[in-house]
Amino acid sequence: MAYPDPLDVADWRREVHALYARVRAETDPATAHDRWVETRSRLFHEHPASPRRAGQRLRHAPYDRAYRFVVPIERADQERWEFTSGSDGTVPFAGAGRVRLEGLGTLDVWWLDSYGGGLFLPVRDGSAGAQTYGAGRYLLDTVKGTDLGRDETGRWVVDLNFAYNPSCVYDYRWVCPLAPATNRLAVPTPVGELLPDGY
Repeated sequence: MAYPDPLDVADWRREVHALYARVRAETDPATAHDRWVETRSRLFHEHPASPRRAGQRLRHAPYDRAYRFVVPIERADQERWEFTSGSDGTVPFAGAGRVRLEGLGTLDVWWLDSYGGGLFLPVRDGSAGAQTYGAGRYLLDTVKGTDLGRDETGRWVVDLNFAYNPSCVYDYRWVCPLAPATNRLAVPTPVGELLPDGY
């Protein structure tokens, strides 16, 4: 199987950037989540660059405000993290800080330390392998436009209801950086994108 056409991938990313701009503009998080679910599901099912395989359909948990946090990214001592893939070689990440999610734990925020850069926040929680993908999901990936925004004081929105599966969940052609040890929560967070139908 061939990779999607580069222009289709570019259009997919444009659509994702536009979706997250609409999500950030919506004042009600639950309404924003409804829009996110609807648009992600449509793109996944219809777009030519979708990683979807036949028979797969996205599933999402209902919105739960208890899993929405607005927090600063705190400075932290972090060792460099390098992800190695067969297709992209070594993908370097430098520490950008850490977020504290009350009642859940802490997660490291990473900077993609290569061309273009970008913030990256993967997470693996206690629901992994049962309700959600066993290797984790993504909360923030500014390279791809998945950014829920900041408040007027500069704190970041970290909303686990918007946790989504990396493309490698659906199609083995995609190779995805997965949550390192510092980004694993023992507590289940059964919100966001779940394992898909047809997984």
